[in-house]
Amino acid sequence: MARHLIAMLFLGIGILLALGASAALAKTGFAVYYSDKYQGRQTANGEIFDQKIFTAAHNELPYGTLVKVTNLENNHSVIVKINDRMAQNNPNIIDVSRRAAEKLGFIEQGRVSVTLETVKTRR
Repeated sequence: MARHLIAMLFLGIGILLALGASAALAKTGFAVYYSDKYQGRQTANGEIFDQKIFTAAHNELPYGTLVKVTNLENNHSVIVKINDRMAQNNPNIIDVSRRAAEKLGFIEQGRVSVTLETVKTRR
């Protein structure tokens, strides 16, 4: 009986730690999308920017990180790869490609409230 109680206790602690860790990775803020003038230009990590690919700019996450972006107004999500940086004074948390913005459903608005969750961090 005591073993089962201890096992349940550790299981409960593990679940709480897992939930806390995933919540800590989620951030909420505003997303915008790149202007067409950036098409074909070099990104901060040296790649050539393409509006048709699921990429994004973020000021803290390492290049190559995969991020799930969820539009809080319609619950649409996409996964983007971080390959660029935004201006330091940018009030938004992410700048996504036009293709990502289309899938998220905010082309008309231009700016939308989103949640970011890290899917995979490049090491």
